[in-house]
Amino acid sequence: MTQLIVSENPVLRVPPAAPAAAAAYFAASLAFHADVSDVAAGLRAAEPGFVVVDSRSTESWDQGHVPGAVHLPTAQIPQLAAEFLDREVPVVVYCWGPGCNGATRAAHALATLGYQVKEMLGGMEYWIREGFPYETHEGPAQQDPDPLTSPVNTDDCGC
Repeated sequence: MTQLIVSENPVLRVPPAAPAAAAAYFAASLAFHADVSDVAAGLRAAEPGFVVVDSRSTESWDQGHVPGAVHLPTAQIPQLAAEFLDREVPVVVYCWGPGCNGATRAAHALATLGYQVKEMLGGMEYWIREGFPYETHEGPAQQDPDPLTSPVNTDDCGC
Protein backbone atom coordinates (compact mmCIF):
# COMPACT_ATOMS: atom_id res chain seq x y z
CA MET A 1 0.00 0.00 0.00
CA THR A 2 1.29 3.46 -0.89
CA GLN A 3 1.78 5.66 2.13
CA LEU A 4 1.32 9.42 1.89
CA ILE A 5 4.25 11.44 3.06
CA VAL A 6 4.52 15.10 3.82
CA SER A 7 6.80 16.73 1.28
CA GLU A 8 7.13 20.13 -0.30
CA ASN A 9 8.03 18.37 -3.52
CA PRO A 10 4.82 17.60 -5.45
CA VAL A 11 6.46 14.63 -7.17
CA LEU A 12 7.14 12.95 -3.84
CA ARG A 13 3.89 13.78 -2.02
CA VAL A 14 2.98 10.23 -2.95
CA PRO A 15 6.13 8.10 -2.94
CA PRO A 16 7.06 5.91 -5.91
CA ALA A 17 5.67 2.39 -5.94
CA ALA A 18 7.79 -0.51 -4.82
CA PRO A 19 9.96 -1.78 -7.69
CA ALA A 20 8.02 -5.05 -8.05
CA ALA A 21 4.70 -3.21 -8.19
CA ALA A 22 6.12 -0.73 -10.69
CA ALA A 23 7.47 -3.54 -12.87
CA ALA A 24 4.07 -5.26 -12.91
CA TYR A 25 2.27 -2.01 -13.73
CA PHE A 26 4.59 -1.07 -16.59
CA ALA A 27 4.56 -4.61 -18.02
CA ALA A 28 0.77 -4.47 -18.01
CA SER A 29 0.83 -1.05 -19.67
CA LEU A 30 2.94 -2.43 -22.52
CA ALA A 31 0.42 -5.25 -22.98
CA PHE A 32 -2.38 -2.69 -23.37
CA HIS A 33 -0.66 0.05 -25.39
CA ALA A 34 1.50 0.60 -28.47
CA ASP A 35 2.91 3.91 -29.62
CA VAL A 36 2.53 5.27 -33.15
CA SER A 37 6.18 4.65 -34.05
CA ASP A 38 5.90 0.98 -33.14
CA VAL A 39 2.62 0.65 -35.03
CA ALA A 40 4.14 2.29 -38.12
CA ALA A 41 7.18 -0.01 -37.92
CA GLY A 42 4.95 -3.05 -37.45
CA LEU A 43 2.84 -2.13 -40.47
CA ARG A 44 5.98 -1.98 -42.66
CA ALA A 45 6.60 -5.68 -41.97
CA ALA A 46 5.64 -8.20 -44.65
CA GLU A 47 3.27 -9.82 -42.14
CA PRO A 48 2.38 -7.27 -39.43
CA GLY A 49 0.43 -9.80 -37.34
CA PHE A 50 -2.17 -7.23 -36.30
CA VAL A 51 -4.90 -5.07 -37.79
CA VAL A 52 -5.38 -1.36 -37.12
CA VAL A 53 -8.89 -0.08 -36.38
CA ASP A 54 -9.95 3.57 -36.62
CA SER A 55 -12.83 4.01 -34.19
CA ARG A 56 -13.84 7.54 -35.26
CA SER A 57 -16.77 8.86 -37.27
CA THR A 58 -16.93 8.74 -41.06
CA GLU A 59 -16.26 12.48 -41.22
CA SER A 60 -13.11 12.03 -39.12
CA TRP A 61 -12.04 9.00 -41.17
CA ASP A 62 -12.38 11.05 -44.37
CA GLN A 63 -10.26 13.80 -42.83
CA GLY A 64 -7.37 11.36 -42.45
CA HIS A 65 -6.67 7.80 -41.34
CA VAL A 66 -3.82 5.32 -41.08
CA PRO A 67 -3.25 3.57 -44.44
CA GLY A 68 -4.69 0.06 -44.35
CA ALA A 69 -6.77 0.70 -41.23
CA VAL A 70 -10.26 -0.74 -40.88
CA HIS A 71 -12.94 1.86 -40.24
CA LEU A 72 -15.10 0.66 -37.38
CA PRO A 73 -16.77 3.44 -35.38
CA THR A 74 -17.03 2.62 -31.68
CA ALA A 75 -20.84 2.65 -31.63
CA GLN A 76 -20.91 0.02 -34.42
CA ILE A 77 -18.38 -2.38 -32.93
CA PRO A 78 -20.95 -4.77 -31.36
CA GLN A 79 -22.80 -5.11 -34.67
CA LEU A 80 -19.91 -5.08 -37.15
CA ALA A 81 -16.71 -6.36 -35.49
CA ALA A 82 -17.20 -9.99 -36.57
CA GLU A 83 -17.73 -8.86 -40.18
CA PHE A 84 -14.42 -6.99 -40.35
CA LEU A 85 -12.14 -8.61 -37.77
CA ASP A 86 -10.74 -12.05 -37.02
CA ARG A 87 -10.62 -12.91 -33.29
CA GLU A 88 -7.28 -14.66 -33.89
CA VAL A 89 -5.59 -11.45 -35.11
CA PRO A 90 -4.66 -8.80 -32.53
CA VAL A 91 -6.23 -5.37 -33.01
CA VAL A 92 -4.62 -1.96 -32.47
CA VAL A 93 -7.28 0.71 -32.11
CA TYR A 94 -6.97 4.47 -32.31
CA CYS A 95 -9.07 7.62 -32.17
CA TRP A 96 -8.12 11.32 -32.39
CA GLY A 97 -5.35 11.69 -29.84
CA PRO A 98 -4.30 11.78 -26.23
CA GLY A 99 -7.10 14.18 -25.30
CA CYS A 100 -9.73 11.68 -26.46
CA ASN A 101 -10.71 8.39 -24.81
CA GLY A 102 -12.62 7.09 -27.82
CA ALA A 103 -9.93 4.49 -28.49
CA THR A 104 -10.22 3.32 -24.89
CA ARG A 105 -13.98 2.85 -25.32
CA ALA A 106 -13.42 1.01 -28.61
CA ALA A 107 -10.72 -1.20 -27.05
CA HIS A 108 -13.06 -2.02 -24.18
CA ALA A 109 -15.86 -2.93 -26.61
CA LEU A 110 -13.55 -5.17 -28.64
CA ALA A 111 -12.06 -6.87 -25.56
CA THR A 112 -15.58 -7.51 -24.25
CA LEU A 113 -16.32 -9.28 -27.55
CA GLY A 114 -13.24 -11.50 -27.15
CA TYR A 115 -10.66 -9.67 -29.30
CA GLN A 116 -7.01 -9.21 -28.31
CA VAL A 117 -6.60 -5.46 -28.38
CA LYS A 118 -4.10 -2.68 -27.77
CA GLU A 119 -4.66 1.06 -27.83
CA MET A 120 -2.39 3.19 -30.03
CA LEU A 121 -1.05 5.95 -27.79
CA GLY A 122 -1.23 9.39 -29.36
CA GLY A 123 -3.91 8.45 -31.86
CA MET A 124 -4.23 10.09 -35.25
CA GLU A 125 -2.81 13.34 -33.90
CA TYR A 126 0.58 11.83 -33.15
CA TRP A 127 0.53 9.66 -36.26
CA ILE A 128 0.43 12.87 -38.28
CA ARG A 129 2.74 14.84 -35.96
CA GLU A 130 5.41 12.14 -36.24
CA GLY A 131 5.31 12.47 -40.03
CA PHE A 132 3.75 9.15 -40.98
CA PRO A 133 1.71 9.02 -44.20
CA TYR A 134 -2.06 9.00 -43.97
CA GLU A 135 -5.00 8.80 -46.33
CA THR A 136 -7.82 11.30 -46.77
CA HIS A 137 -10.95 11.34 -48.92
CA GLU A 138 -8.80 13.31 -51.40
CA GLY A 139 -5.92 10.80 -51.44
CA PRO A 140 -2.60 10.24 -49.68
CA ALA A 141 -1.11 12.94 -47.45
CA GLN A 142 1.90 13.43 -45.21
CA GLN A 143 3.32 16.25 -43.11
CA ASP A 144 6.84 16.91 -41.97
CA PRO A 145 7.53 15.50 -38.51
CA ASP A 146 7.02 17.88 -35.61
CA PRO A 147 10.48 18.22 -33.99
CA LEU A 148 8.81 18.48 -30.58
CA THR A 149 7.30 15.01 -30.89
CA SER A 150 9.61 13.12 -33.23
CA PRO A 151 13.37 12.78 -33.66
CA VAL A 152 14.89 14.85 -36.47
CA ASN A 153 16.84 13.08 -39.27
CA THR A 154 16.27 9.56 -37.90
CA ASP A 155 13.46 7.03 -37.54
CA ASP A 156 14.69 5.86 -34.14
CA CYS A 157 14.05 7.88 -30.99
CA GLY A 158 16.32 5.61 -29.00
CA CYS A 159 13.66 4.48 -26.58
